[in-house]
Amino acid sequence: MFNNTQVIRAYFFKLGLSAEIADIYLALHAYGPQSISDLSRHSGVERTRIYRLMDEMLASNLIEVEVQYKKNIFRAAPITNLQVLIAKKEQDLKDLQTELTQLHATLTKAADNAPATRIQFYKGDDGLKQMYWNQTKGKSENLAILYENMQIRTNLAFFERWARTCNERGLKFRGIINDNFIKTQQDWYGKHSNERLASWQSRYLPDGVFLITHSVVIYDDVTAYYNWKDGEIFGVEMYNQEIADSQRQFFEMLWSQGLPVDDLKGLSREIV
Repeated sequence: MFNNTQVIRAYFFKLGLSAEIADIYLALHAYGPQSISDLSRHSGVERTRIYRLMDEMLASNLIEVEVQYKKNIFRAAPITNLQVLIAKKEQDLKDLQTELTQLHATLTKAADNAPATRIQFYKGDDGLKQMYWNQTKGKSENLAILYENMQIRTNLAFFERWARTCNERGLKFRGIINDNFIKTQQDWYGKHSNERLASWQSRYLPDGVFLITHSVVIYDDVTAYYNWKDGEIFGVEMYNQEIADSQRQFFEMLWSQGLPVDDLKGLSREIV
């Protein structure tokens, strides 16, 4: 094997050419013009396989063929001939970018013509993490009715990435919380000091005024329901602008009744 085999193979691979083509080209470059039999011996590639690869190498301008009496002799073409293949791939990339733009326009038009309501069901830890991540792509303010904080369920690494992304995109959050949420916040931040949402306001409602049993988040045209209790881990996203707007009105009614609160300190009484 030649000293620069791995380098050549790696470069050819980036161009979509196989390791066998790289080995054949190296053998031609090292030993000069050869017949198929000689080339098979020097490259370690079977003769029948070489025959099948020759068309690809000719198309890539990697070899030249000299016809002699009853046989063909192959020689390595200048490696700079690959510039033709590179130019073709550059054009292919431009074509793909143009087609992607057209595809996006087509799919967007199809989405505009889709039914007004779409419901997406998620299951398991990864499913609910996907729902949380979908929030980072929203454009409107996030309004939430929260039974517990999310990081006790998602783990620290995910929450930090989620919070950082929300902060980078300037997303705003308001949340209605209860005793259980405050307790989960205090338990969590008693042990952690991770990044938090930069734009977050919360108001407290006691269970006697409004009983919170699960978490709901409203943003854009989405109403998202999260359930992470009693071994049942699932969530539902409802995409409907009218329903989302109705839920916003309900949220604002509760918000007007809530008490401003620091969710890390809680109320003056102890949260148990």
